[in-house]
Amino acid sequence: MARYSDEIIEEVRQTNDIVDIISQYVHLKRSGRNYFGLCPFHNEKSPSFSVSPDKQIFHCFGCGVGGNVFTFLMKIEGISFVEAVQNLAERSNINLPTLSNSGDSIKEELKAKVYKVNEFAAEYYHQNLYGKQAKIAQEYVKQRKLSNETLKAFKIGFSGKFDELYKNLTKQGFKEQEILESGLVNKNENGKYIDRYRNRLMFPICDARGKVIAFGGRVLDDSKPKYINSPENVVYSKGRHLFGLNVAKKYDIKKRLLIVEGYMDVISLHQRGIHNVVASLGTALTQQQGYLLRNNTQQVILSYDSDEAGQAAKVRAMEILSNMGCDIRVLQMEGAKDPDEYIIKYGNARFTNLVDKAISVIEFKVKLLKQNLNLENVNDKIKFLNEIAKLISKIDNNIEREVYIEKIANEYEISKEAIYAEVNKLTYSQTNSEKILEKSNLIRKTVEPKKRKISDALLKRENTILSILLTGNLNLYKIIKQNLKKEDFKDEINNKIAKKLYEEFEKGNSNINSVLYDLSEEQQNRITEIMAQDYGIEDMEKAIDDILQGYQKDKLQDRKYEILEQMEETKDIEEKRKLEKELNDIIINLAKIK
Repeated sequence: MARYSDEIIEEVRQTNDIVDIISQYVHLKRSGRNYFGLCPFHNEKSPSFSVSPDKQIFHCFGCGVGGNVFTFLMKIEGISFVEAVQNLAERSNINLPTLSNSGDSIKEELKAKVYKVNEFAAEYYHQNLYGKQAKIAQEYVKQRKLSNETLKAFKIGFSGKFDELYKNLTKQGFKEQEILESGLVNKNENGKYIDRYRNRLMFPICDARGKVIAFGGRVLDDSKPKYINSPENVVYSKGRHLFGLNVAKKYDIKKRLLIVEGYMDVISLHQRGIHNVVASLGTALTQQQGYLLRNNTQQVILSYDSDEAGQAAKVRAMEILSNMGCDIRVLQMEGAKDPDEYIIKYGNARFTNLVDKAISVIEFKVKLLKQNLNLENVNDKIKFLNEIAKLISKIDNNIEREVYIEKIANEYEISKEAIYAEVNKLTYSQTNSEKILEKSNLIRKTVEPKKRKISDALLKRENTILSILLTGNLNLYKIIKQNLKKEDFKDEINNKIAKKLYEEFEKGNSNINSVLYDLSEEQQNRITEIMAQDYGIEDMEKAIDDILQGYQKDKLQDRKYEILEQMEETKDIEEKRKLEKELNDIIINLAKIK
């Protein structure tokens, strides 16, 4: 499969600092030379995810995952290597050459065509909205008081009957595969093509750059389903985009961004001057959508519907966004089921006031607890106190704890001392549990090397040699190669890495980053684990000499024990003399080694 040249890949890598890229997905804090955060690839409470700006790698000491800027983007976005290169090249304004004769290039060509199909369909639907056949849609937008400016901003449209779109797409020269891949047209059992959307109000869904990637279609009568959305395809994955973000980005959204459930919530708020609003294309916020929010704003206001599904969506969103270090607030809304209904009913000023008074996650969870309990009842009040203590015990910031304890004590007439006592008890319990967990992890890690069937000392020696090779120094490689064959690496993973490194050095390739792409995930993780360690080497050549002496000593020791066994077994006097002489030479050589 074709791919970009090593020179192009290296240029893209060097122009995309790994700390900058990962910071868009993970909340990082500097500690010494490196940055640390909560690993996005497994659940953890204490940061074990390390990013090295010097080495331009990441490594999680918890789950063992690691790599460079490309492998991070591939894992976090679920994309191919070629797509990762293209994504980062676009961020750096690097023009990439066209790939030919590869599965990737065919896929990219199909994506480009589907984008064009979507673009044409969006314009076609939008123009339809102003035609005679769209009276039912025109009545609907009039009833919703949507202005022409709003219709144009979101390119709202209307889909016609049976196969109108299909016929127009074929007239434009689009092929069957491109049309069907877009999801706008279905092919039935009789081989006939039928438009997916018929007699519906159409909402184009765009990515953050404004490219049309999908559609949502709303019925204008009582038929079901109320909404139909595009299926996922080569350009669309609903969990990776936010409806309205392309429009919101034209305004100032850095300070605050509202997230709502539906298309009409976004459109209605936008028309009434609330531009910093997006929708999650469904009630459940995904991690990728969380990254989009965190990358574009400082504060996220959750404004989901007040029904049971909306409440569940809030809790899920809080969990995802909290783990990313986002500042989250929750909109408290009464007298309307959703933001669209509220702003139409009460107006812009009152809604803006609600946004300004949005409560914190802790306050929301406390109110949620209170709904199901009767605080006049002693048992319920005790349960309420215990649950509050659990919430507060999870807050790391002591000042924040103090504020919440003070507020809750006053509001619910609970003794501050009682809350403090319960919180302290839980905190102590959690700390001990974490220590036990760390100890069990440590035990597990110390057991793990036994699977490799080599000693810890030998493993450390091999890792140190690989860390020197990973510097890409050709002269140091020559010294190592003269004394250490690639077959001498006993650990299975290290052996495969060594073979690959030796092969690349023999080709004259000392760019170690290019090696990563040809290794398995397990081998990549070992490389980043090695690179993330500090071996305390000041003099590389001396370190190599010391390690090689260690290898020599081990070989001599192994041979010594072999000779002793052979001497016991052989009865040949001449053979014994030869073995004794070799044994004497080995003992002398062992004495010379420090």
